[in-house]
Amino acid sequence: MIHALFHRGIAAEKMRNGGEKMEKGFALKINEKDNVAVVLSEGLRADTIVSVRSHDGASQDLKARNDIPYGHKIAVAAVAPGEEIIKYGEVIGACSHAILPGEHVHIHNMDSLRGRGDLGQDA
Repeated sequence: MIHALFHRGIAAEKMRNGGEKMEKGFALKINEKDNVAVVLSEGLRADTIVSVRSHDGASQDLKARNDIPYGHKIAVAAVAPGEEIIKYGEVIGACSHAILPGEHVHIHNMDSLRGRGDLGQDA
């Protein structure tokens, strides 16, 4: 339902800013612990304002620092190398390079900690 709501028009919402139209992107932050949100706008471009909506109805505006594909992660807080990347309230990885709010979070700046057999975890 959320996907359909954002995908069918809200993500394409136009805003008036000083008389000119400006696209605004959208992302969803599921858990209050999350330091990333999921982008729900197709073709999100760098310098686009992204409205990050939280599970509790709160909203935070960020400027996208990079192009970010639909379904990928955008940082909602600064993350230092070695710190955990948290999505859906769960640790999904560790930061490998400093990440600023609004940056695309993916394999270029995080190491996945899920589904890996090379970390020597006991079963």
